[in-house]
Amino acid sequence: MLNFLKISFPYGVAHAHCDIPCGIYDPNGAQLAAHTVLRMTQLLSEKTETHDIARITHVKEEHGEAIEEELGTLENDYFKPEHFEQFPELKGLLSDSVKLSIEARQHIDIQKAEELLEKVLQISEIFYKTKNVTPVRVSSVYPTKREIVAYTA
Repeated sequence: MLNFLKISFPYGVAHAHCDIPCGIYDPNGAQLAAHTVLRMTQLLSEKTETHDIARITHVKEEHGEAIEEELGTLENDYFKPEHFEQFPELKGLLSDSVKLSIEARQHIDIQKAEELLEKVLQISEIFYKTKNVTPVRVSSVYPTKREIVAYTA
């Protein structure tokens, strides 16, 4: 019977944050990935060895994709219509972040990488506001020398 069902209803593999509405969502992954894209862009401006450039570019690509995945999870699974109503800029921030992620990966452009990080930080601030906590920008300990968004209860 199971074989009949498999033949009659072919299926593919689905990937998701999880199969259960677990309630565990966090913008920290996107923040870390955006810092990494910025740092890799900074390093690409400094390095000349082909091997170094290849490795750095690969890491930048992976983290750019991670930003899109993390923000996609927030957009599709966490943020609800009431969040988009309360924060009308949210949809644009999410869309702009994806575009900037693509642009930051296509070029060695510090400005695009910085803009990407800023958009991700703004999304993080909105996320924490929807959790009824106060978002706070603090200096990171990363070599990017930029901020991260944390929160106070």
